[in-house]
Amino acid sequence: MRTIRITGVPEHFNLPWKNVIARQPFKSEGIQLEWIEESRGSGQMNKAIRENETEIALILTESFLQDFENGNPSKMIGFHVKSPLIWGIHIPGSCEVDNLSEIKEPSFLISRMGSGSQLMSFVLAKREGWQKESLNFKIVGNLPGALEAMSPEDPDMFLWEKYTTKAWVDSGDFKRIGEVPSPWSCFVIVASNKALETSEDVIIQLRDLVYEEAAKLQKSEDLPNLIHNNYDLAVEDVKAWLSQTTWATTPEVSRRDMDLAMNEMAELGILKNRLRLEDFLVIGKLSLIE
Repeated sequence: MRTIRITGVPEHFNLPWKNVIARQPFKSEGIQLEWIEESRGSGQMNKAIRENETEIALILTESFLQDFENGNPSKMIGFHVKSPLIWGIHIPGSCEVDNLSEIKEPSFLISRMGSGSQLMSFVLAKREGWQKESLNFKIVGNLPGALEAMSPEDPDMFLWEKYTTKAWVDSGDFKRIGEVPSPWSCFVIVASNKALETSEDVIIQLRDLVYEEAAKLQKSEDLPNLIHNNYDLAVEDVKAWLSQTTWATTPEVSRRDMDLAMNEMAELGILKNRLRLEDFLVIGKLSLIE
């Protein structure tokens, strides 16, 4: 039995993937799908692709493109989530700071260098008029690491998806002092070049099965309860999240939207240069629209 490993964060975004993997659609062909949860985020998933620890990963767009520019041997085979990601800006719950405007020396807790939690700090810095060179970073690994590292005397900020952290905001462990949306579609599907060389047809079939599942879920009236039961999120929070979230359901990439996103990333210093779409997309397996 051959195994194809798929890696993603342990969050509600990945329900379509988990549903398809649970059905094991290629078992009769001798192919086992294995789901791997990675709480440390996109930087760690890029590393997993580089080190042949996974064949497919669901990575934040900005993190993948930066790592691809730096030599990640992989390709984007489509979007996973087309809407922006809404990042909460969190500080210790007992910190005396109540407003983002009170932050004078911006310091961030991040999962790792090159992670979304770091790269989105550049988006926030541009918005708030902070100098990129003045930002400080402390690596904490993941959400539990941030909870452990936070100190009420030190208002380090931690950027993470706002609904994933809401339970800790409600409990008072975190205080949310703002939000910052990603200026682009947030999650892409990435496959290693090695996996594409040996299993491209199966990987593309799997992507399309996930798109079918996402389309079905988005039409389901029971979706809020399904996510509530699987991810321990309050139903009202799930409904709010769904109002802001669109899973990709077709293998399409807009050349205009990608160019605009890369221009923004280059301006922010996330990318050194705008990339050629033909270099990082699986051309021929995607519809490249204008």
